[in-house]
Amino acid sequence: MGELSGVLCYNINFNNYNCEPKTTLVMTLLSVNLNKIALVRNSRGSTKPDPLEFAQKAIAYGAQGITVHPRPDARHVRSDDVHRLSANIDVEFNIEGNPSDAFNALVNQVKPAQVTLVPDAPTQLTSDHGWDLSADADSLKPIIDEFKSNDIRVSLFMDPVPESMVLAKDIGADRIELYTEAYAQAWGTDKQESVLQSFIDSAEQAHACGLGINAGHDLNQDNLGMFASRVPNVFEVSIGHALISEALINGWETTIRNYVSILKTAAHRT
Repeated sequence: MGELSGVLCYNINFNNYNCEPKTTLVMTLLSVNLNKIALVRNSRGSTKPDPLEFAQKAIAYGAQGITVHPRPDARHVRSDDVHRLSANIDVEFNIEGNPSDAFNALVNQVKPAQVTLVPDAPTQLTSDHGWDLSADADSLKPIIDEFKSNDIRVSLFMDPVPESMVLAKDIGADRIELYTEAYAQAWGTDKQESVLQSFIDSAEQAHACGLGINAGHDLNQDNLGMFASRVPNVFEVSIGHALISEALINGWETTIRNYVSILKTAAHRT
């Protein structure tokens, strides 16, 4: 499995990156979430569409990472998909999920470049909040320690609350993934600027703590450019639902290339 490449970092030697001092992050990279591809396949109990085929094409069209979120009910990506993807892609592999014995065992067996821990209950339709580390820190720390002992970078799914970033660092996280639904909902409204500022403040605090920064949830071609150009030091965005919805209209190649282009343009604005 590979890792994201072509990223310049600012003054910190982040986990899994050899960063030169006093350089600046110039581009946020795209990790494509394949869950909805697997959902369509599972609805017919067949082998098509194949998440691996879509992953390989996404990579060919410019995606720099692949994300999956295997849930306990296997309604999306399944454990066999995780193994196939790990063995057959050459970019960073990011596995998301709520830590459980089965999830942790799968991740430690596959050893992806990154695991993103998400506090979603088995009955949730989708992720809808970040970790409350005032309550969850003690239970998360040994899990984080185990993943890191296997050389797996650990990211925590977090709401844009600046003061929570210190706790994330304290329990051993390498990165945080900013949960961006609030930004997406505020997009185009009179709340857009104030909500965006909460993400800017959280990213600045995370960076000051020595955390890498990812982001995801409900980002799309309309709202991504502003987020990527205004929120500092974001290494990667994980995008699935919107990207796949847009690809139904515009095609897989065009949609992937559009997202990569948006992120390149945003880099030039920073």
